[in-house]
Amino acid sequence: MKRKKLGLIAKYTILFSVTILTIIPMYLIIIMAFKPGKEIFSATYLLPTLKPTLENFSVVFRAAPFLRYLINTIIVVSSNLLLQLLVIIPAAYAFARLSFRGSSILFGLFIVQIMLPIEALLVPNYQVVKSLGLFDKLPALIMPFIASGYGTFLLRQVFKQVPKDLEDAAIIDGCGHIRFIWHVLIPLARPTITTFSLVSVATRWNDYAWPLIITDSPRVRTLSIGLGMFVQQESGADWGVLMAATLFISFPIVLFFLILQRTFLESFMTSGLKG
Repeated sequence: MKRKKLGLIAKYTILFSVTILTIIPMYLIIIMAFKPGKEIFSATYLLPTLKPTLENFSVVFRAAPFLRYLINTIIVVSSNLLLQLLVIIPAAYAFARLSFRGSSILFGLFIVQIMLPIEALLVPNYQVVKSLGLFDKLPALIMPFIASGYGTFLLRQVFKQVPKDLEDAAIIDGCGHIRFIWHVLIPLARPTITTFSLVSVATRWNDYAWPLIITDSPRVRTLSIGLGMFVQQESGADWGVLMAATLFISFPIVLFFLILQRTFLESFMTSGLKG
């Protein structure tokens, strides 16, 4: 009993420590973003300011077109996710519920895509996009990531767990392939789809390497590139301004996760249907 109690104490101590280490950077970003410059380098820099200011955000928006970067990022992220779902849902259904020649080979190619590091595809993707005349255009930020092997694999595993009796009943009721996907499979796979959506949105929102390679003008830059350029421009001189820019970029994705966190956690606790 005593050993069990010590184990619980150790576990919660580790969890508490990890939580504190995770919260501290966000805490510092928030308080510094609203601090006047002179307070950041004072002895009370770790404490919230008594005179919060929006001047840091004003400087950020005057120095760089961050609203344009935000609009570009939202367009890229949302378009990428929508097109991914339009591709991976029918692909996962085909691999999970249909029998056709070469299915194992095709699915193996999807799995290979998961194993390849994204850095290995930068040059081929660049050559393809350049040959299509899409350099420095928003479609170039979307096209290379539409077919997701990771998302196809996740949904295939969920769709395979749906009992055959349920599919037979749907067919008897007049459901074709599309109606069966829309009315049966997608509702059952909603937690997995939500999880994939969170991963996809976070990945594309924070992507730096590909937008840096394929964009060359502010009109198509995303937030991650905008922040990188802004940091170089400021040379790390004004921490309040830099933290305001970082908070502006981080807040939407954090809010997105908080809104969907319940469904995200449910996806890990759901054991799936048993056939």
